Amino acid sequence: MKTIIRLTDMQFFAYHGVLEQETKVGNNYVVNICMTADLSKACETDNVEDTINYALVYDLVKHEMEQPSKLLEHVAMRIYKAIRDSFPQITTMEVRLAKLNPPINGEVK
Repeated sequence: MKTIIRLTDMQFFAYHGVLEQETKVGNNYVVNICMTADLSKACETDNVEDTINYALVYDLVKHEMEQPSKLLEHVAMRIYKAIRDSFPQITTMEVRLAKLNPPINGEVK
């Protein structure tokens, strides 16, 4: 059975960015993960070992967000790899990472 699992609006404070100020002052970030997997076994067994453990996914994201990087693309790929390595049953996954107050001249959502 194809199942979609979403973890949305995970909030983090981290030190990512190209500018020196970003790496010293930090910023707020939001991470959204959408995963698709066949979780038929978990539906039958009711065992957390047979599914995607949301708490572990959150911990993996948190760990990667704590590692300073210049590029958000790099952080997003590390998050992607960490989750895929831990849960090989995932068939598709999307990682969305947003810096809430990027250092640009203008308002961005």
